[in-house]
Amino acid sequence: MKYNKIKKDLQTHQKTWLITGVAGFIGSNLAEALLKLNQKVISLDNFATGHRYNLEHIKHSVSSEEWENFTFVEGDITNFETCKEITQNVEIVLHQAALGSVPRSIDNPIISNHANVTGFLNMLTAAKDNGVKRFVYASSSSVYGDSQELPKVEERTGNLLSPYAVTKYVNELYMEVFQKCYGMEAIGLRYFNVFGKRQDPNGAYAAVIPKWIGQLLNGEDLFINGDGETSRDFTYIENVIQANILAGTTDNPKAFGEAFNTAIGGRETLNNLYRAIANGLKENLPDLEIKEPIYRDFRAGDIRHSNANIDKMKEHLEYEPTHTLEEGLNASIQWYINDIKREK
Repeated sequence: MKYNKIKKDLQTHQKTWLITGVAGFIGSNLAEALLKLNQKVISLDNFATGHRYNLEHIKHSVSSEEWENFTFVEGDITNFETCKEITQNVEIVLHQAALGSVPRSIDNPIISNHANVTGFLNMLTAAKDNGVKRFVYASSSSVYGDSQELPKVEERTGNLLSPYAVTKYVNELYMEVFQKCYGMEAIGLRYFNVFGKRQDPNGAYAAVIPKWIGQLLNGEDLFINGDGETSRDFTYIENVIQANILAGTTDNPKAFGEAFNTAIGGRETLNNLYRAIANGLKENLPDLEIKEPIYRDFRAGDIRHSNANIDKMKEHLEYEPTHTLEEGLNASIQWYINDIKREK
């Protein structure tokens, strides 16, 4: 497996990585994984959606020697000077900083554009100016819009359905142009419903898996938007870590300027997801009372079905998902249960 070979090589060949949005769910998991591979990690966050306690989680998850390779800077990607400073002497950028959530972008398209487009262009330009070798960034499955095709293939997208989707599509356009104009080794990763440890279960824009786990653990009402037959390609965080590391280290020139579906390549309905989470919690906590879901209207801007074709990433980056939805859910449920115990 290519990924195992890369990880072994990184253990003895230290590189300098920059992770933006490091205090967020995906960014903090990427930082932890790289530090455990003996990599030097420089990081940036403004705590707009990330949390300081995630940095503490990283610190307690790695050795003291590994932690010495971690540098954190509090700053904002919408400040170009900050981007110029943070990208100095960096070999690989993993750009995760963004304002996520389709509903958030519908509520406030201007602030989403400022972070996701202006901030992105600042980082891309600063990386170019400072001679950064590789720029990997988080795109989104939302760029497929109203396309009815399943599974989703990178070259065919539909009409966009939200300001968030527009911002991510603009990122991909800028990536292509920077690759053509400046020869940048830029790679986009179209995330499909990523979940796992450290994903925030709270707030109006929380993702469905941590939100439902938290609601069931706390005995709160749980809502399903629509009839529950909406489906998604839920992707466990370990698969996303693999995709970022492969994209950050690949020597395949065919990958540059391209966007890749980052997923498992499966599809599950919200109804089945609810049952899987409920059953998983019951197995761990037999006395837990499980509330039945409450159905409500479909959510504006949501696509009906999402399922990724991952052949392109398999071919260009030798990506092989290591965790199924079931394995990821089991690990996530265990983490959230233990996290509640830690808080107590």
